[in-house]
Amino acid sequence: MENNFKMIAKTFFGFEEILAKELTQLGAQEVEQGVRMVSFVGDKGFMYKANLALRTALKILKPIYSFRANNDQALYKGVASINWSRYINANQTFVIDATVHSQNFNHTEFVSQKCKDAIVDQFRERTGQRPSIDKAFPDLRINIHIDRDQVSVALDTSGNSLHQRGYRTATNLAPINEVLAAGVLLLSGWDGQTDFLDPMCGSGTFLAEAAMIACNIPANINRKEFAFEKWKDWDNDLFDKITDSLLGKIREFHHTIKGYDKAPSAVSKAKDNIKNANLEEYITIKEDNFFETEKNSEGKLHIVFNPPYDERLDIHMEEFYKNIGDTLKKNYPGTNAWFITGNLEALKYVGLKPSRKIKLFNASIESRLVKYEMYEGSKRTKFQEVQE
Repeated sequence: MENNFKMIAKTFFGFEEILAKELTQLGAQEVEQGVRMVSFVGDKGFMYKANLALRTALKILKPIYSFRANNDQALYKGVASINWSRYINANQTFVIDATVHSQNFNHTEFVSQKCKDAIVDQFRERTGQRPSIDKAFPDLRINIHIDRDQVSVALDTSGNSLHQRGYRTATNLAPINEVLAAGVLLLSGWDGQTDFLDPMCGSGTFLAEAAMIACNIPANINRKEFAFEKWKDWDNDLFDKITDSLLGKIREFHHTIKGYDKAPSAVSKAKDNIKNANLEEYITIKEDNFFETEKNSEGKLHIVFNPPYDERLDIHMEEFYKNIGDTLKKNYPGTNAWFITGNLEALKYVGLKPSRKIKLFNASIESRLVKYEMYEGSKRTKFQEVQE
């Protein structure tokens, strides 16, 4: 269709495949995986839908122009060749986010300044006025990406990172990023068809994301705003139509989602966040020490959690991770247990053989998402049952 255009969804390393699957299921066209990104094609309504519904996207960019530049003059000229009055007025504000991988340009700040000059000078020459820079609440957020001599200019449709869902107002030390949590859940195969437990729930991020996946609730339905709401072609009626369509696809959930944490402050914060997300009917949170609990439901149980791994904490990591393995083995039969950790050394002390191990990054920390299959009885007995 002639109203379609290319977009780029940014994501974390290791999430490219699940993001591509999300986009395909949502109805995107020409979906192609890259490194920490997936490109796709859709119209304005789909741009709204992608921002509202994608769980593993950090940003949705709309490319508008690309060119080659080996020096600052060529960079200035390329950015100045774009008709910026299509996107912003002289009395509005903008900001530039630059990413640079090039020997020709050494500093992102310099690139941002040069691109800003090109835009401001264009308006000043044409109108005698100029738009201002506003880093906090700009009317237009522009993304400049330079790879060697290739410059890509895009409009940031999202604004603040899409991990800022809008429901988490209270956090503990080092809370897991919401997009990272959603990606971990999807990688674990969580689909809402069993009971769910986060035994070290902290501020409740896994619980909230698990409930939204189970019920097909749009990931960013609680978000206050998106960058495209300030654009010249903002269509409020279309946005409302897209939102209503997504809300109409929410499904019922017939299992339990539970969270434990031994810290009363964490339990309180988690309950506040779940209330903010309007998910209280699906989630139960209580104060408890995972190492003193046991499986209290029949059938399969899906466990996902983010145990502490920072040596600065007052925790003996070797003993702590050994207790994780012991508790799973003794008290949680019939369970698929997944957790993510950045302490690769402590992982050796779990004492269980993972059936899967996936490399991810938690911020800049290289981490592993591991899966432990806890059988009813021994693994040998389970294998014999399958053979029979």
